[in-house]
Amino acid sequence: MDYKKIATDILNNVGGEGNVVHLGHCATRLRFTLADDSKANIDELKKIQGVLDVVNKAQFQVIIGNNVIEVYDELNKLGKFGQQNHNQNQAKGKQKIGATILDFLISVFQPLIPAMAGAGILKSMLLLLSVLNLIDENGQTYFILTSISGAVFYFLPILVAITTATKMKVNHLVAAAAMSILLFPDMTKLLAEGGSLFTIPLTNVNYSAQIFPSILGIIFYAYMERFFTKISPKPIRVFFIPMMSMLITVPMTLLVLGPIGFQAGTLLTSIILFVFDKAGWIAVGLLASILPFMIATGMHKALTPYAINTISATGREFLLLPALFAHNMAESGANFAVALRAKETELKSIALSSAISALFGIAEPALYGVTLQRKRVLISVVVSSLIGGLSLGLFVVGGSTPVSPSLASISMFIDPKNDNIIIFALLCLVISFVSAFIITLILWKEDKEKMEQTVADQTPDSGGLIDVDVHIKQPVKGEMIPLSEVNDNVFSTKVMGDGIAVIPSKGELYAPADGEIKMVFNTNHALGMETANGAEILFHIGIDTVNLEGKYFESLVKVGDKVKSGDLLVKFDLQKIIDEGYDPVTIAVVTNNDKYSVKVTDFKNDNDSVMIITTLGN
Repeated sequence: MDYKKIATDILNNVGGEGNVVHLGHCATRLRFTLADDSKANIDELKKIQGVLDVVNKAQFQVIIGNNVIEVYDELNKLGKFGQQNHNQNQAKGKQKIGATILDFLISVFQPLIPAMAGAGILKSMLLLLSVLNLIDENGQTYFILTSISGAVFYFLPILVAITTATKMKVNHLVAAAAMSILLFPDMTKLLAEGGSLFTIPLTNVNYSAQIFPSILGIIFYAYMERFFTKISPKPIRVFFIPMMSMLITVPMTLLVLGPIGFQAGTLLTSIILFVFDKAGWIAVGLLASILPFMIATGMHKALTPYAINTISATGREFLLLPALFAHNMAESGANFAVALRAKETELKSIALSSAISALFGIAEPALYGVTLQRKRVLISVVVSSLIGGLSLGLFVVGGSTPVSPSLASISMFIDPKNDNIIIFALLCLVISFVSAFIITLILWKEDKEKMEQTVADQTPDSGGLIDVDVHIKQPVKGEMIPLSEVNDNVFSTKVMGDGIAVIPSKGELYAPADGEIKMVFNTNHALGMETANGAEILFHIGIDTVNLEGKYFESLVKVGDKVKSGDLLVKFDLQKIIDEGYDPVTIAVVTNNDKYSVKVTDFKNDNDSVMIITTLGN
């Protein structure tokens, strides 16, 4: 690949150097913070050779895959990012609170992953060597090598302070110094003996490996630094600002924020452990099955604090790590099958390299390069992840290291108290991998090949389906946009099916053709209908509007109702949905498009058809 050309094309299509507030990367993605997201040309970005996909959730992410570091290095040669005089908060002012929180968590924890991954895998490998009696676990060599890993997690409060301060754009070294009090030996001794500050008793908390106390402390510190920067005379700023900021932040952290952060982490861990205790093996399977969609939007990053906190508190984690393990192995197996069955040379190459990456814990290349673009592969991965996750949950397999589980890091599942756990992990690896491989082999069909099937001609009088084209009108009034422009990967990648999207100008959803209502979601923001030729259309009003729990939506139909083209199906308060911060774009997709072809037309007025649905084989 020509990494310089890829980097140049990407920079041009994200709005140029002046539009980039910050640039970072993870294992597979370039992560941009843009001053103005509207300046980015997403369609052109997706056409760049080497770009697998583009996601604009919380951060503007360009998915590259295994070559991300090379492209990142070339981008840094093209500009100095992060030094522009843009007001990032103003640029992101309209961002939803959920997206803002997710962006904050990603920014805090993403830079820590290399250190935690290296330390975690080293720890698991040493544990494997000790189990095989290749190293004396009571010897000084073992102690020193395991201390490399232990030190990373012990000093997490300081590492988190640095990344949080970087995100908050304050002095990260002073921030780290302020939070180092939490681990200072004399302070930990005083807390254990029952110390007090200003005659107020201090809560005895072991802050080693804790993350939430440090995050809260640095958020508070950031406000202190900004306040004293405003009021401090310039000649004494060099010592006055850090002195006063630490003088107020440290007592506040020890007295209030530290104990609150500790209890918040403990509560989060307790809630998830409670869920696991009541329905653990089912929860692992369900989480594994929805991980393709969570990873596609970056939502899985929100579980990172829980995983770190749980491992710090209990030594093992039984939900996220097993689910990730099942998903990674399923992605690998499915992509190996695609590499075997595909006829297109480029697809075979992408699938093979992606399969190897997933086998070693990096699933994004497989997810974006193959899985999300092919419905049958996605089905295989979801089903196999579910099976593997249920198996891991049933055997109570837990991981001891907060890194993406893989063949290389499988020793994280070794439990000195139970020698069978690693055997169960290996067994579930085979289950996820083999099931995905076999299912994909069976389901795979080349994109260019039409599905061969026999559709019997039936008359409406017999209660059957009619084998004719169905013309679909625009279901809501407004501006029709390509499905690819919808800010939701599940719809924009056509995972759910092909169709249309409309930015509504009026809060009314109409039947676009004759048919029967087959599904009405309990929050009334989505419903499904079947047309005369059997095509199943899903209508979805807004992005993430399920979170409104039915507020502002009124369904005028129920399951089983026969409707005519033009009948009013749902009323919704468009303005209030927008005021709540939700994207109101309304989607209509054919979900059983393995049986039907969908053609989006160039309509000229509201009475024209916007889609034509044809039964395959005609």
